[in-house]
Amino acid sequence: MPDRPPSDLESKTRYDPSEVEPRIARRWLESGLFHPEPEGTPDENYSIAIPPPNVTGVLHMGHALNDSVQDCLVRQHRMRGQRTKWILGTDHAGIATQTQVERALAAEGTSREELGREEFIRRVWRWREEYGGTIITQLQRLGCSCDYTEERFTLDEDYAQAVLRVFVTLYDKGYIYRDRYMVNWDPGSRSAISDLEVEDREGVEDTLYYIDYPLASELDDAGAAQSGEAGRRARGGPAGAVTVATVRPETMLADTALAVNPGDPRYTSLVGQTAILPLVGRQLPIIADEYVKPEFGTGALKITPGHDPNDFEIGRNHGLEEISVIGEDGRMIPPAPERFVGMTVDEARAAVVRELTEQGLISKTEPYVHTVPYSQRSGERIEPLISLQWFMRMDELAKPAIEAVRSGRVRFTPESHTRVYMNWMENIRPWVISRQLWWGHRIPVWYRGAEVYVGAGAPEGDGWERDPDVLDTWFSSALWPFATLGWPQATPQLRAFYPTDALVTGRDIIFLWVARMLMMGLEFTEQIPFSDVYVHSIIQAPDGRRMSKSLGTGIDPMDLIEGGPRPPVFAGGKSAGSFPAYGADAVRWGLLAMSAGQDVKFSEDKLAQGLQLTNKLWNAARLILLGVGPDARPAVKPAAVEDRWILSRLAHARAEVGGRIDSFDFSHAALALYEFVYAELCDWYLELVKPRLRAAEPEVAATLLYVLVQTLALAHPVIPFVTEEIYSYVPGREGLLAAGIGSEDGRLDREAEASLGRAIEAVQVVRGWRDRNEVKAGATLPARIAAEGYEDTAEHVARLARLSLSKSDGGDPVASVPVPGGVVELLASPDLDLGAAERKRAAQRATLEQEIERSERKLANPSFVEKAPPEVVAAEREKLERLRRELEAL
Repeated sequence: MPDRPPSDLESKTRYDPSEVEPRIARRWLESGLFHPEPEGTPDENYSIAIPPPNVTGVLHMGHALNDSVQDCLVRQHRMRGQRTKWILGTDHAGIATQTQVERALAAEGTSREELGREEFIRRVWRWREEYGGTIITQLQRLGCSCDYTEERFTLDEDYAQAVLRVFVTLYDKGYIYRDRYMVNWDPGSRSAISDLEVEDREGVEDTLYYIDYPLASELDDAGAAQSGEAGRRARGGPAGAVTVATVRPETMLADTALAVNPGDPRYTSLVGQTAILPLVGRQLPIIADEYVKPEFGTGALKITPGHDPNDFEIGRNHGLEEISVIGEDGRMIPPAPERFVGMTVDEARAAVVRELTEQGLISKTEPYVHTVPYSQRSGERIEPLISLQWFMRMDELAKPAIEAVRSGRVRFTPESHTRVYMNWMENIRPWVISRQLWWGHRIPVWYRGAEVYVGAGAPEGDGWERDPDVLDTWFSSALWPFATLGWPQATPQLRAFYPTDALVTGRDIIFLWVARMLMMGLEFTEQIPFSDVYVHSIIQAPDGRRMSKSLGTGIDPMDLIEGGPRPPVFAGGKSAGSFPAYGADAVRWGLLAMSAGQDVKFSEDKLAQGLQLTNKLWNAARLILLGVGPDARPAVKPAAVEDRWILSRLAHARAEVGGRIDSFDFSHAALALYEFVYAELCDWYLELVKPRLRAAEPEVAATLLYVLVQTLALAHPVIPFVTEEIYSYVPGREGLLAAGIGSEDGRLDREAEASLGRAIEAVQVVRGWRDRNEVKAGATLPARIAAEGYEDTAEHVARLARLSLSKSDGGDPVASVPVPGGVVELLASPDLDLGAAERKRAAQRATLEQEIERSERKLANPSFVEKAPPEVVAAEREKLERLRRELEAL
């Protein structure tokens, strides 16, 4: 692209991200820069695999922060001249995508069952074609420099073959097996889900029912348990019944035992006896088990192996029958009594309680607050069910993944997540990997009678039926870093970019995804898939709640970039109208700057600060580019102390910002960049060199261009759009800034920093003195610098502090301002009336002293302190401290 004439900048007094950013994004994509050739080695190259967003997803604040962090890393390494690949793709998201399509079918008045499996799968693929590209377009708008030419999908044919190979290999090793076991059943998706997809909601209010189970020895026969009269007789005394406390009376229809603690003297004599199950009449053995806590409820438990995970373990230990009365749709099924069959769980609970009450078998009830599991997928309450599922043993796979972190080959940042990871891995449980869905990687297992065939392709012969289930989405996602690069084939991409370097993720999927990628990577490639795991902050709503559209706390990043409505969470604050179009650079800078903690409240002020930074850099660039000639070229030609100073400060900034990014300290990196651009480059250096720039000194033009270009390179990983746009105006520039421009070693100059540092401090001190003494802003005061170390900077101090330095004696000073190395002596001037300023300060002091005395008397009055509301007393104390600070400042 030919040079853009600086004259085009004359009319562009303000940077417009809405015009610039889409245009720059197109230039990047058309350049092919983001698609590196698969050459070199992983040690020489730099690569990151994007956490694949759901194929039907849209950009949310978590994505925006995560992808801003990744792009910052990727761009920094690309700027350093490394061959850099950001692996892009989307996840088929089994449950989430199937749910979306099923909702669409329901709106059409049909269902997946009516369509049949093959037609339903075709509908999902069409859905993917229609909506799957939304988030990819949004990533481009954010400025993400992904390799868009090699976008992967977890159901691509090659990727699917990798998944099949992994399944078959693990099955052959005995790690994958099929069993009837207790699983977390999600009635909403009608599928088993893993422990990690269960959300434990605290503070759920239920009712604790105390139910009497008659002892068989107290009844004439078991059938009498269904007689209200017999039930009342059985409750006649402690020996007549065992009372059990439960919040789920509907599950009692599947009870197969009662259990007590073997050390509980209240029940010692009952162990080995039999109770009768109310409403059903089944005989239940009374067993002893250490699991039972004597202090909970009555100290006796109903044991329901078919509907409680703890009861399931107790049942297996004692050889109890496993009965299920709740079906996969969340409704009651046989062998529950026929009158309950077909009821929902809630309906059955009400019916069971009603009948027990009528028979006099509920001795009491009380409110009970506890933690209840819910599905993260559908939001419905989990039903623990015994189900025939495919499981994967994790203990052997976990060992090398534990060692990789313990040895430091894989590092977590913040380091605190190492302990969380290790604790889960060291106590890992089998993983239920089958899902009762149609959309996903279908399990490669076929059955024919008692025969079972496991393979990447269908078996020969007739009569084989394939397992209808699909694999958990996280099973295929666990292969992401290497399957996206062509594994199991030894592709050039795999050789060049695997292992990857860093993984950027949220803490909520450390177990779901990060740990499983480590296990699979080590098992199938014998290499760690990444060396660093950066766990970024969670952006909360401004009021501290989680971001959610349904709660009115969710913020759409595109509304921040392009302007859009503020959500209800801003009511009472910045609620009027819409967000301004901050642009992608400002959003990126703001998100990075606010991501200093584990959880951080969204701050619109940070975005505004990011927009200020882009405008400040734009205006600084205009000043430079419109001030240098068309033949000027960036070069290091320091001709004055300020040139040496800015080159040294630039070297410091490069080390600080780059080092912070390398160590995943993005908030301090963003703030250090802001400080350099605002304070050092614009507020000081440009102000110092303006006379030389106007005088068209060739040395200052070269140095200014050099400093500008290197500042653009420094800022580019954080704010790529504005820096690329400015670079396009630099005379003699070649190619794209995003491709890297190279940089020299830092030019540290302690002498220049000390010399100009003194001058800057002197200017600040004199400016402060002028403000306190109410000197007119435009007035130039006669003065002498009676201090050492200003040989090269006296003129700068005079110009920036508005002083006229006297070359003769000039008389005695009327005031002296202490500065580094001595004082600045101010001489008599009609613009300087020290008496007026002192009289004003004296009046201010008197007023403050009166207010302080009044407040002290008030707080010394016991009647006020004891009787006034606490908040009023606290406010008065804060007021007194403020007044004292103001007086001290005067």
